[in-house]
Amino acid sequence: MLLSKQLICKSASARANLYTPIACFASAAAPSTPANRAFRQIIQTQLDDIQQAGTYKKERVIVSPQATAINVEGSQGKILNFCANNYLGLASNEEVVKFSKNALDEYGAGLSSVRFICGTQDIHKQLERKLSEFHQREDTILYASCFDANAGIFEAALTPEDAVFSDELNHASIIDGIRLCKAKKARYLHRDMKDLEEKLASTDARVKMIVTDGVFSMDGNVAPLPEIFGLADKYNALTFVDDCHATGFFGPTGRGTEEFYGMLGRCDIINSTLGKALGGAAGGYTTGPRELIDLLRQKSRPYLFSNSLPPPVVASAAKVIDMLMSSNQLTARVQSNTKRFRIAMTKAGFKIAGMDHPISPVMLGDAKLASVFADEMLKRGIYVIGFSYPVVPKGKARIRVQLSAAHTEEEIDRAVAAFVEVGKQLRVVA
Repeated sequence: MLLSKQLICKSASARANLYTPIACFASAAAPSTPANRAFRQIIQTQLDDIQQAGTYKKERVIVSPQATAINVEGSQGKILNFCANNYLGLASNEEVVKFSKNALDEYGAGLSSVRFICGTQDIHKQLERKLSEFHQREDTILYASCFDANAGIFEAALTPEDAVFSDELNHASIIDGIRLCKAKKARYLHRDMKDLEEKLASTDARVKMIVTDGVFSMDGNVAPLPEIFGLADKYNALTFVDDCHATGFFGPTGRGTEEFYGMLGRCDIINSTLGKALGGAAGGYTTGPRELIDLLRQKSRPYLFSNSLPPPVVASAAKVIDMLMSSNQLTARVQSNTKRFRIAMTKAGFKIAGMDHPISPVMLGDAKLASVFADEMLKRGIYVIGFSYPVVPKGKARIRVQLSAAHTEEEIDRAVAAFVEVGKQLRVVA
């Protein structure tokens, strides 16, 4: 009976060819108690407020693999994609996909279990060794996502005797992870080393841990690691860097923010992701001291209570690491593409935030303007997204452009031309 209803609900669109049983059953399955109706009204009021503020986030539907040129539902032909975390352009790379398919055949779709019960395969250990070698660290532990890695480390490693110092603009997963631990918590002003030092000097905690994003994803600016390391030495503190928006493509060989500063190996703990440059599928990890990694295997709740990464995901990441270990060609390409875009956009009169990073936010200020601007860009075949409150502060709405190694110079120039055309139409540039 369920299957027959699903078939009835099959989309008429031959291009999408998707089943939509949830939509078909929604009216029949939804409870209609007074409590349920009241709750739905409360939620709808919040949604209406978001709509009126111009900050409602619409999800555009991609009906092709993730790439620099994609098919978007409702648009004709290929759309140039400038808003993915696919920094190396490997999410649909033929070699990576083939390697992943082979792992699916050899190891199956998944383990149906957590790692310490019966969910560890040899490929999980192999990838952890590859990541340790890549980062030049002692050991590595895999998670389902870097959000899980950030959620799992602070509670396991820190106690009420300890203190953690977090940049105020750190990723939400860091904020949530720190909330879970019992250590003393201090938040320092964004990239403000004077404020950080004052807070470090005010505590005699057993363990002091400075926590920062390597690259801040909304702004494309970089943590001042040399100064942070200097303060860590002065106040006997550990350093923790979330390098999700740096691993694989930032620094001369893609080893991230510490390599960008010429300080490879200096950071005590690095958390990062497999879901951006390293294949684009899913997964995260912590890499650092062997004792810490061993402790996380014993105590980290997201690790202990989440299924292990599916073999095809593990394989795709392992293949990308092999590619990075053998050549820095892709890393150099994304860096040259970034320079080309930033120079052209600045010359055209746009304000581009960040620090020579592939995240190149085009600052617009007004939330509705950012949304309209993105819609106009889509009409011209360029896929970008407007960001506004609460993702970024009020009054600092933007379009976050992200460059990839797979973008051609012609594609970058086409995107700049579209920005200029829309910018003039909306009176953003002269």
